[in-house]
Amino acid sequence: MLKVELLAITPRAEEVIEFAGRVCYRSADKRAAGSAARLIARLIAMGHGSPLEHAYATFYISGCSRAMTHQLVRHRLMSVSQQSQRYVDEKSFQYVIPPSVSAEQKEEFEKDMESIRTMYAKWREGGLKKEDARFVLPNACASEIVISANFREFRHIFEVRCAPQAQWEIRQACSLMLRELCRHAPSVFQDQMALLDNDKTAGKKGK
Repeated sequence: MLKVELLAITPRAEEVIEFAGRVCYRSADKRAAGSAARLIARLIAMGHGSPLEHAYATFYISGCSRAMTHQLVRHRLMSVSQQSQRYVDEKSFQYVIPPSVSAEQKEEFEKDMESIRTMYAKWREGGLKKEDARFVLPNACASEIVISANFREFRHIFEVRCAPQAQWEIRQACSLMLRELCRHAPSVFQDQMALLDNDKTAGKKGK
């Protein structure tokens, strides 16, 4: 089951962003109640994203497929630590079943996964190292990953990965991250919640 956990976030993130933004315009004396939200809205509207880079968040994502993480790690301005198939034995690997697999097809899908488990075990028992036996593992293989990025990069990730045309699993993971960040920094992410309005899968935790 897909799970997303917020591990860490910049304390008083919106205040940090406001201060950084006001340094650019030498307007720190204009800070007041509610001024952070107003300034952040203006920064986003102007496309002045650099102040958002001073706030960070770290997430732990588990129960996801390698197919999903292969997409996620393409975001270059993000730090990544992922479960290694080179060092972790995958004889009993878990896997993700796409929702497009029908109830009638599920048994066959599971048989195929069991066949791959058997192949992997055969090559390991035949003397192959884990780093080479992993070549037979499927993209369905479950993984876990820790990612860290600044708020500007998260906005970019959500823009492309929460869109309706994004692949279903990464859309679910990013929708959960977006909801979580919106709770902590609504002035930064509230406008992107519109990406989820017409998405019935947004926020679900997967299979």
